[in-house]
Amino acid sequence: MYVNRYRQPEIVSGAYGDVNGDGVTDYVYLTAVKSADPSSPYLEQITLNIQDGLTRKVHTIPLDESGNSGYQPTVFLGDFTKDGIMDILISIQSGGSGAFTYNFIYSFVNNQARKLFDFEQYNKMNQYTVTYLDQYKINVESLATGQSFLIAINGRGADYLSQIYNENGTLKKQITGMADGVSGFYPVDMDHDGVFEIQAYQKISGLYHADSFGYVINTLQWDGQKFAIWQQWLAIFGTE
Repeated sequence: MYVNRYRQPEIVSGAYGDVNGDGVTDYVYLTAVKSADPSSPYLEQITLNIQDGLTRKVHTIPLDESGNSGYQPTVFLGDFTKDGIMDILISIQSGGSGAFTYNFIYSFVNNQARKLFDFEQYNKMNQYTVTYLDQYKINVESLATGQSFLIAINGRGADYLSQIYNENGTLKKQITGMADGVSGFYPVDMDHDGVFEIQAYQKISGLYHADSFGYVINTLQWDGQKFAIWQQWLAIFGTE
């Protein structure tokens, strides 16, 4: 039987740390199947594997089909839940025009896999309204927190602004922009206590995706049951 060597699962990322809490270092790694096109970096069937450092037994945890394909999968180990045991963060680049990332966090205490974070659920719960206002402003509101952010866009240039505004600065018609799902997901230790938080980036755009203003950055902290928003910022691009 002919076996295509490009289509066999291969290790694509790995890290060492005690993730089950027995005090022995485990090997945590991702396997994936390469694209049928051997020149493509696209990966499919990305799967989490954990080799118990004590027993050498390998535990295999399939990722959700909606987030188990993409580019540059990485695994990071760190304590997110304040129990002193490393958790498992997985990030995968979608490669699409929105540059989304697929992100998961798992706990593996006592060799029991428990999903602590799922990017799809997070995206559903963290949405924003992006509304153009009179006098060259945009209002961004977080539906999850109720916080609002105001962006001045008068530096965008006459060609852009004349599509949207009358000469007196009033809107020609009601216009809304868009907010994407997570496109950056980074472990950070904001308070230097050895426990990691997450910074999740979501891009804010206007008339089209490339017409971007910046990112809403949510710093997430484990509250005992889930990752909750601890700090919320809007980072905007500067103008020349």
